[in-house]
Amino acid sequence: MSIDTKALKKEPATAAQTKQWYGNWRDYVVYIGFVAIFVVFAILLQERGFLSANNLLNILRQTAIVAIMAMAMSFVLSAGEIDLSVGAIAGLTSVVAGMALMQYGIVAGVAAGLALGLLVGAVNGGLTAYFNIPSFLVTLGMMGISRGVGMWVSGTSPVPVIDDTFIFAFGSGNIGPVPVLVIWVAALGALAHVALRKTPFGRQVMAAGGNPIAARYSGVNVRKVKFQVLLLTGVAAAIAGMLYAGRLQSGRFQLGEGDELSVIAAVVLGGTSLFGGRGTVMGSIVGALLIGVINNGLILGGLEYSQQLIARGALIILAVAIGRGR
Repeated sequence: MSIDTKALKKEPATAAQTKQWYGNWRDYVVYIGFVAIFVVFAILLQERGFLSANNLLNILRQTAIVAIMAMAMSFVLSAGEIDLSVGAIAGLTSVVAGMALMQYGIVAGVAAGLALGLLVGAVNGGLTAYFNIPSFLVTLGMMGISRGVGMWVSGTSPVPVIDDTFIFAFGSGNIGPVPVLVIWVAALGALAHVALRKTPFGRQVMAAGGNPIAARYSGVNVRKVKFQVLLLTGVAAAIAGMLYAGRLQSGRFQLGEGDELSVIAAVVLGGTSLFGGRGTVMGSIVGALLIGVINNGLILGGLEYSQQLIARGALIILAVAIGRGR
């Protein structure tokens, strides 16, 4: 009885090709899911105006702020860390920027908002990178601190934003038919994509998250990288807070509440590993759009808020399950 040695040699290659195909399919799952869900809602909710121009623009506006925070979170998760404070930082920034704007004008308002994001991001990054406190615990604590400070300085009351230039530039304006929020996402998305994919910093982020020990031996300053990515999410959350304030024309400590869950789900659904070493900015933006489409479709479908929360929770579990497979 003879053995076909050629067939045996081909079998491992076939298995490797199957594994590679499966991995590639998982890389595109967010795009496949987005198209599939969009088509389903377009068919089921056609008579309720799902495909109307106003509704589609509304989806873009609603998801833009989450998408901006998701871009920065892509760096954090790729580096093997996590930031649970982004939503609370956004709410606090909307209050602080609104108060500075009301007292001293637009330059002071924007400067105050960015300074706050830098400060909180530096605290998160410093405690995580240089004091070896897990980022989960640091940012969980910072979430409570930011929310409490926002309540305290505002007296739990909304801070009105009445500067027309600020309102136009940060959320409520349109350039032609295009909302300013979409322009923010496009500009920051292009910048973040290039930074993660094409620069030494992006490669260092991936190395720090994939194998920190090997990265150190390769000359990567892992502590510095982890500090920088958490600083980045602080700034992104501050920008998100100012966009909230401009879009809603007020600063409120409640703004951004719960966004951290949507942001993390969007990033993991988009193809970034929850455990570090792998990330994509474009996928995170599409993940945010997917969540926005689902939320919009559920609202148009008449689901109650409690049912929307159930759907969002299921989506987060799905995101984590996909992330474990990458």
